[in-house]
Amino acid sequence: MTHQVYAFEPPERFVAGTVGPPGERTFYLQARGGGRLVSVALEKMQVALLAEKLEELLAEAHQRFGAELPVAAEGPADNEPLENPVEEEFRVGTLGLAFDVESSTVIIEAIAAEEAEFDAETDVPPAEPEEEADETPEISDDLDRLRVRLTPAEVRQFIDRAKRVVAAGRPPCPLCGQPLDPAGHLCPRHNGYHRR
Repeated sequence: MTHQVYAFEPPERFVAGTVGPPGERTFYLQARGGGRLVSVALEKMQVALLAEKLEELLAEAHQRFGAELPVAAEGPADNEPLENPVEEEFRVGTLGLAFDVESSTVIIEAIAAEEAEFDAETDVPPAEPEEEADETPEISDDLDRLRVRLTPAEVRQFIDRAKRVVAAGRPPCPLCGQPLDPAGHLCPRHNGYHRR
């Protein structure tokens, strides 16, 4: 079975987004460019972890290689919904990050989960800037993957939107941190008692 590599170097748009109401949202990474639209599904925790690791990668690339470090996203924020049709190409199992020193760009790879491995586990390799452009994370070549190449400013825009998307779900319980449900919430911290 041949694997598919969806490469956008660079994409016209690359965002994290969701489909569905809070509590039932499905998270996606979506890339558009060259007349193509690719959407891959992943977990909320993977989106949050990707944003965190990208911030670490930008900081390290700035420290080690003097790469520009955009503090805030330039231009208006992209709050538009995902583009239709949102058709899942695959479910992400692994996320890989690399920094290309020569072009001062960040490479993000979302690699399909192997059928037996998917149980909502997330594997994001440590954010280590790479000296060579060709040294993106080595993972089995027989898996589908989405690859995008972004400037540091585009990475900052992606991070900011990803954080907004993650935060837009159900608010957390102030006692236990679990998501509050509109229908009610049985908080383990109350242990069956109610405060008066």
